[in-house]
Parts: sequence; C-alpha cells; structure tokens
Amino acid sequence: MDAAKRLATLNRIRKLSRLMDTSIRIPLTGFRIGIDPIIGLVPGAGDLISTAFSAYIIFLATRFGIPRQDLTKMIFNVGLEAVVGTVPLVGDLFDAFYKSNIRNLAILEQHLTVVEPELKEVSDELYSDKFRQV
Repeated sequence: MDAAKRLATLNRIRKLSRLMDTSIRIPLTGFRIGIDPIIGLVPGAGDLISTAFSAYIIFLATRFGIPRQDLTKMIFNVGLEAVVGTVPLVGDLFDAFYKSNIRNLAILEQHLTVVEPELKEVSDELYSDKFRQV
C-alpha cells in the first residue's frame, strides 16, 4: 500500500474511532461519548453492530503490520466492551467510559510513531489543519 493510501486509511480509522467513542459532547460536563453507547441501547442488535464497527477498525489497522501483541490488545479491548456491553444499561455506561476504539487508535498511533514516524507526522499535520478550518 502506498503512502497516500496508508494516510487515507489512518485518517479513516481516526474518524471512525472518534465517531464511535467521542463525537458527542455532553453539555455542561465536557464529557464526550460517541454513537457506540447509543447504538448499544438497541437490544441485541446494537452491541453486534457496534462490535462490527470496532472489528472493521481493527481490520484497517492490520494493514499497517501491527505486531501480534498490539493486535491482541486491540481485540481484547473490543471483546471486553462487547461482553460487558451486553449487560443492559450497565453495559451502555461501560461503553461510554471505556472507549475501546479510542484505546485502539492510541495503540496504532504508538506503533506508527515507532515504525513510520513520517507517516504519523504528516497525518497529524493534515488532520489538525482540517479541524482548524472547520
């Protein structure tokens, strides 16, 4: 995969992770949630859909040759959120606080800082410039 595709994939992972975990600011608190705990409110199918989105993010992360130990951590994060998320109400609160996709994004970005610092630097610059304009 060339640098442009890698950069686009990293930005797609960032957007999806933030959409799922931190896209909505709760007024007066500063606390952020994403659509993950909201989708999780749908009995049965909600947690399955959220887990599918998280699995897609992990799939995209594998394109960066992430080490097995980091991949294991990412799968554990999603698995834990999926299992605890099945508990009514408590699971949705856990989803709102645990934020497995943001945790997985941090794991990927840490990996990229070591193996491809130039890709991460360019991505950080472009990504932050995009949000400054908005």
